[in-house]
Amino acid sequence: MVKLPIYEKIYALAKPYLNTRKNDIHVEISHGFAWRLLEDEPGDPEVVIPAILCHDLGWIKLTEELQLKAFGPGFDPDLRRIHEVEGVKLARGILNRLDYNPQKTMEILHIIDGHDSRLQAISDSDKIVKDADKLFRCTATGLAIDMERFRQEKGPYTQWITAQIDSWFFTETGARLAWAELRLAGFSP
Repeated sequence: MVKLPIYEKIYALAKPYLNTRKNDIHVEISHGFAWRLLEDEPGDPEVVIPAILCHDLGWIKLTEELQLKAFGPGFDPDLRRIHEVEGVKLARGILNRLDYNPQKTMEILHIIDGHDSRLQAISDSDKIVKDADKLFRCTATGLAIDMERFRQEKGPYTQWITAQIDSWFFTETGARLAWAELRLAGFSP
């Protein structure tokens, strides 16, 4: 999954916190998208990869019941914000434990702190993290998980997810990959 030893160490320390809401699956797929986006879009892999590996650690601090209210159709933004704040604390501990570059750590933490709630990207690296995170929801796996999680039928969920594409993605590559993933999953606009 991870391409360099430091990223493997970050992932190993992050993994216990990903054991909720299928974040282990989500982070693995989003991680692949992050590398793919870095091929075509500007961004710093030393920021993007740790940020994508750690961006959802804070969900572990919310019960499964509260998690379902914190994202997806009709979400509660206050609950969603909790996972960002808690995620920053957990990511800081992991990165400090590994003596990760302090300047890059600060940028990673800033990205995690608003990866869902902040509507604008703060850097090219943030654009990639935001896009890699959302791309999961356009994959067959992400769609199946979310339709089951939110008890949504294919038709209405397809309409909702496709309506999000233009506002979700910050890079041309991200939007292009989203449409390609939706087509692969049998969800065509």
